[in-house]
Amino acid sequence: MAANICALRQFVSSACKGFKSPVVVISSSVVSRMCSSTSLGPKIYTRTGDQGYTSTYGGERLPKTDAIFEALGTTDELSSVIGVACEFCDEAGHGDIVTKLEEIQCVLQDVGSNIATPRQTSPQRNIEKTKFNVDATKELEQWIDAYHNQLPPLRNFILPSGGKSAAMLHVARSICRRAERRVMPLVRSGNVEPEVGSFLNRKICLKDGRKNRKNLPSDSTVTEA
Repeated sequence: MAANICALRQFVSSACKGFKSPVVVISSSVVSRMCSSTSLGPKIYTRTGDQGYTSTYGGERLPKTDAIFEALGTTDELSSVIGVACEFCDEAGHGDIVTKLEEIQCVLQDVGSNIATPRQTSPQRNIEKTKFNVDATKELEQWIDAYHNQLPPLRNFILPSGGKSAAMLHVARSICRRAERRVMPLVRSGNVEPEVGSFLNRKICLKDGRKNRKNLPSDSTVTEA
């Protein structure tokens, strides 16, 4: 059963390459340091994970249920749903948002590289290759501030809605929160750089021009960092 599930995942990953306009060029400083410029990359399947174990970037074999792979899987899920949001934003004519979301997807590749290289057990050369660039968080904060300045004063908490692109971005936001919850224990254990947690803690919620449904007065005690 484990082998069948593993093969199915690899088939879906391979099949996705055949659809319309896949974004296959990753603008990631970490990935470029990890890969040879002449390499065609690994085969899409290896069979090495059929028994439920897989490897970190440092070569350590761990169960696929390990906290490291839970965090990796959730950041992968986040990037995937951002990809769906990109399609909806593109349909709605929000090209500037699409560009930013694609940049975030590229940074999430760096996040995954950092998670996949436990700082406590990986070779130093691998740690250096996967060091997270703190400038990504600073740039994200600038985007948040720019969009925030365009909004009217918030007097109500917002129910996730506002059109297809906005609703999907709300899904991405909530998955990002889950990714943060998966990553923070690894940060506390010293296996992931704190800057990765900081990046995931930043959130940007964009809407496509429709009105969101409102709920809860603004003086509610419900808050979110």
